[in-house]
Amino acid sequence: MKGFLTGVLSVLCAVTSLEAQAVAITAARVFDGAGRWIPNGAVVVEGKRIVSVGALPAGFRGVRYDLGDATLMPGLMDVHAHIAWYFNKQDRLHQSNDGDTPTESMLAIAGNAWTTLQAGVTTIQSPGSPEDAEVRDAIRRGWIPGPRVLTSLGSINENGGTPVQIRERVRGFKQRGADVIKLFASKSIRDGGAPTMSFEQVQAACDEAHTLGLRVLVHAHAAEAMNIASRAKCDQIEHGMLSDQASLDLAAANGVFLSPQCSLVIDNYLENRKKFEGIGNYNEEGFASMRNSESARIGTIRNAVRTKGLRVVFGTDAVAGAHGRNAEELVCRVKRGGQDISAALASAQSVAAASMRLADSLGTLRAGMLADLIAVPGDVRQDITALQRVRFVMKDGTVYRHEPGARR
Repeated sequence: MKGFLTGVLSVLCAVTSLEAQAVAITAARVFDGAGRWIPNGAVVVEGKRIVSVGALPAGFRGVRYDLGDATLMPGLMDVHAHIAWYFNKQDRLHQSNDGDTPTESMLAIAGNAWTTLQAGVTTIQSPGSPEDAEVRDAIRRGWIPGPRVLTSLGSINENGGTPVQIRERVRGFKQRGADVIKLFASKSIRDGGAPTMSFEQVQAACDEAHTLGLRVLVHAHAAEAMNIASRAKCDQIEHGMLSDQASLDLAAANGVFLSPQCSLVIDNYLENRKKFEGIGNYNEEGFASMRNSESARIGTIRNAVRTKGLRVVFGTDAVAGAHGRNAEELVCRVKRGGQDISAALASAQSVAAASMRLADSLGTLRAGMLADLIAVPGDVRQDITALQRVRFVMKDGTVYRHEPGARR
């Protein structure tokens, strides 16, 4: 909590010092989020927006952050993170009846938001908890620092009823302020990942959501469940750990984004086993399934990034214990999944922004875009683990992190 409060104070100071001033951030290399690399580049910001990207304008007289031998890029965008999950006072996964007060819970969630932002993640999509709405709105109002949040507020599963009843549930989420719809259309990886929702149920949800202008994320592990989501013209498949090439090809053919997980969520569960064990399907069988999933999930990454036309996005499924560690997922994708570094970065920037329909304002460094910027030491193309050592964070033109080693 001390770190969180210190961070809030530093943010207030940053807001005061940079208000109404042009700001230039320079670094040895700039990645624009979509594939372009700029040597010795500068990004100039006025207010919340980027006004130029390229060479530092001649005679620039504003505030300058010279980050030296660093890589400057757009903020990371995690399309699947559970910001409301945390470990309670008993150091166990928080449950609604565990004795934590609502205030304690919200403070813990605010801490997760701060930790996530400090790690260079400036936007998350949470599929999703009811508490997300309050966190989302508090961040929007500037009450607490954190990444911008999009949330489903909950999910719909096979118990949602008939297609007509599922359409009604979708409308209910829309009325409650959901940014996106989440379908839980397959079993957990701990239970084998088989389909749980029928094609008719999934199709009804996706069709109704699209009528209302909402996107649909579909939890689907097994190939059959993935195919249902693709045939129903849903927007994004979450996980796909038990995919085959045909299911990846079908997703690509239908323009469906894929948010697979390489390592972080499973590693985190196994590392924190005692904090989850005994809750729901966090049991011996479930942990064994997760341990045994390594070959399948790495295989999914390897096949997905090589599937023509498939848009693979950055989604960690970060839960309690994983917040702030989001970049571990990208490290795994590059080192073990064989993904090209520029493509891996873009999956967390321009491609992620496109998946969330935010590409007109986020994910790419160019004039007119919102000023979400992060920097890591050295050349990330030579050492992808630099993503785990973020030294500069700006969101909406406000500096939230500036390491002393970086010159200003």
